[in-house]
Amino acid sequence: MRWPDHAIWWHVYPLGFTGAERAALPSGAPPEHRLDRIAAWLDHLLALGCNGLALGPVFASETHGYDTVDHFRVDPRLGDEADLLRLVEAASARGVRVLLDGVFNHVGRGFPQFADVQARGEASPYAGWFVPDESGDFRTFEGHHKLVMLNHDEPEVADYAVQVMSHWLERGIDGWRLDAAYAVPAGFWRTVTDRVRARFPDAWLVGEVIHGDYAGIVESAGFDSVTQYELWKAIWSSLNDRNFFELAHALTRHDGMLQTFVPQTFLGNHDVTRIASRLDDERHLAHALVILLTSAGVPSIYAGDEFTFHGIKEEREGGDDAIRPAFPERPGEAPGHGASYHRLHQDLIGLRRRHPWLVRAHTTVATLTNTTLSYTVGQGDERLGVVLNLADEPAKADLPAAGWTCVAGEADFHGDGALIPPQGWAVAHP
Repeated sequence: MRWPDHAIWWHVYPLGFTGAERAALPSGAPPEHRLDRIAAWLDHLLALGCNGLALGPVFASETHGYDTVDHFRVDPRLGDEADLLRLVEAASARGVRVLLDGVFNHVGRGFPQFADVQARGEASPYAGWFVPDESGDFRTFEGHHKLVMLNHDEPEVADYAVQVMSHWLERGIDGWRLDAAYAVPAGFWRTVTDRVRARFPDAWLVGEVIHGDYAGIVESAGFDSVTQYELWKAIWSSLNDRNFFELAHALTRHDGMLQTFVPQTFLGNHDVTRIASRLDDERHLAHALVILLTSAGVPSIYAGDEFTFHGIKEEREGGDDAIRPAFPERPGEAPGHGASYHRLHQDLIGLRRRHPWLVRAHTTVATLTNTTLSYTVGQGDERLGVVLNLADEPAKADLPAAGWTCVAGEADFHGDGALIPPQGWAVAHP
């Protein structure tokens, strides 16, 4: 197994986590050395059971980090390169992998190459890096004026992406999340990923993809994985609607993806409403976590979800603030630290650690009703059984006869199934 097969990520949005300013510091202002605040949480990451730190944007930008102006410079609101390298070294010393977030679909309007094009027009050596539009401006990302699209037909843009990715891989990071990968031609990604992988064969490259043919995109773009939004949506939607048929369908599609790649799975990230706010019934937080951590994939925990943080994403300026809050300096000061859902994360991540084959496990549904679901997950001779009940009365669920023993949750297992308490769940080993 390669190292990503053992990875369980703790995902942090650094600008929010450290309480950084909403906009870039004035030119010439000294850096604010805030990245050490994330380093202070590494022991929490490990105590949770994770072994990877997935960082959101850390490069110089104008506002939220995804309007990058310099991929080679740490955002002064977070510190400087020495601060980032110290964080990487502190993580590495604990056996923690580090993933950086790279935006190569678009840049901020303060990106020096774009500023040169604005000043010099066709005379700029970077004129081919951007695409003029009908208005006399340049093509932007999804209508956001401040996010200028890069021209992915320009070979120098691919060269630039390779240089950036290689620069930070040389300095000790372990992989890249590639932002808005769905908006970039697969041919561009293939050029970049092939060249990066030739130098860094162990790097893990995951593309942000929301809709579409995940397996086809992985194969054509050369990614190791993509973000599994289908399963994310099916988990909370099926729990809210009490419709396990939706989840069963998604698990079947998820299972098929394993023939090509291992998806990156999650219940939350920096772009979506917190799972505790998304679910109509907070009793189902446990069910959601069970599904995530007993399904195939490379899972991530969005920092704060383990504490039942709430936050609703809104489609407006500043609409992400609620899902990207500042964290206290020490984990013990976080509301929800040590509470039942925090402990459940530790228990279920521990269960997954004891069964590392779950990363590529295939799922077989045994019982399926609107409110009752049972399934087995297995690889080779290894197998676990999972039972879930969303009803307010006990439910019976079938499983293949295997002498099941409950290892998490509560249910009365017998030879070929289980009796699940109201709103209950359980995981069993044969």
